[in-house]
Amino acid sequence: MSTFSAPRGTYDLIPPDSADFLAVREAMAAPLRRAGYGYIETPGFEQVELFSRGVGESTDIVTKEMYTLTTKGGDRLALRPEGTASVLRAALEANLHRGALPVKLWYSGSYYRYERPQAGRYRHFSQVGAEVLGAEDPALDAELIILAADAYASLGLTGVRLLLNSLGDRECRPGYRTALQDFLRGLDLDEDTRRRIEVNPLRVLDDKREAVQRQLTGAPLMRDHLCEACKEYHEQVRELLTGAGITFEDDPKLVRGLDYYTRTTFEFVHDGLGSQSAVGGGGRYDGLSEMIGGPALPAVGWALGVDRTVLALRAEKIAPDLPRGTEVFAVPLGEDARRALFALVTELRRAGVAADFAYGGKGMKNGMKSADRSGARFALVAGERDLAEGTVQLKDLASGEQSPVGLGALVGTLLAALRPEPS
Repeated sequence: MSTFSAPRGTYDLIPPDSADFLAVREAMAAPLRRAGYGYIETPGFEQVELFSRGVGESTDIVTKEMYTLTTKGGDRLALRPEGTASVLRAALEANLHRGALPVKLWYSGSYYRYERPQAGRYRHFSQVGAEVLGAEDPALDAELIILAADAYASLGLTGVRLLLNSLGDRECRPGYRTALQDFLRGLDLDEDTRRRIEVNPLRVLDDKREAVQRQLTGAPLMRDHLCEACKEYHEQVRELLTGAGITFEDDPKLVRGLDYYTRTTFEFVHDGLGSQSAVGGGGRYDGLSEMIGGPALPAVGWALGVDRTVLALRAEKIAPDLPRGTEVFAVPLGEDARRALFALVTELRRAGVAADFAYGGKGMKNGMKSADRSGARFALVAGERDLAEGTVQLKDLASGEQSPVGLGALVGTLLAALRPEPS
């Protein structure tokens, strides 16, 4: 056992559990690739100001949860707490916005927040995200939501609900902000929350404390203050989702935890996860580029939580479709067989067959135990007599049937058994 352990609030991904995480990431990424999204990867840390400007000075992420450090050169950096600001910074730096628009990007990685550790809330967590830059089009908002919903459906999840709202824009939100502040100032709130009223009153609506939520009954709602343009935009998003067969719930109090959202905002929740029910979400953020010093650039995106989606699968007792495990396991008996079977295993792998080998000079008994533990369908066994006859023994580990197969025909025989042509 090591002297060290993983830091509090983090985890190691090891087999076999890691296979579920890989399956979830692939399920989330596959619809994006089919829809023309290109992959982007950004550093694990950025300048602190990127997040304080973009995510919002008043958010819990910036004020309480960011991991920050100062380099020897005096630079103030932060481990990335979310992906959108980093992706937008990278796209602007590479001048992607000066080319063909919209720019459609997806990413996957680890993010860091100093949270109070609990099930579904970690200090290091994994997300798959998608961002579309350079177009203000309700069809893009709908596309992203549909792609996320399709990802969850492809995993077999049935308990995921979609919540939908509009947060208006710079034309209609100021009037709503004033009305909400007037309402909130009359409530019995603690000092920190009262300060938040003056900085970002919408964040008070997102307060999960029951004592606060009870007082929010009758609070002004953004939907009652939307301008005609925002109403029309939101209605188009709703119509496109309905036309695609996506079920959603209108949630007029949905604001999410980041300051940059405008118009469309949405969240995917799973009721089997307790208080940490959000498995993904996002929205439109047309003003974020300007917040971080870029040009006006409409954009929309989402991030889906890999960790919580795995928990949702386990809550529904669903085993995701996993990549192929070992299909063929080779057990050599003697040095000549070791060389011959190692060459065959290499050939099988190059032909697309998942193959493994009894390393370490194991005998027949231990080699076959390893073959059984691997979950392989077939075992290859060869000794001096088999090689002299130009064959290997092919054993079906499910039925126990065994027969000799010529060395030259082995790859074709296995491919025919493992990848039968449709009739």
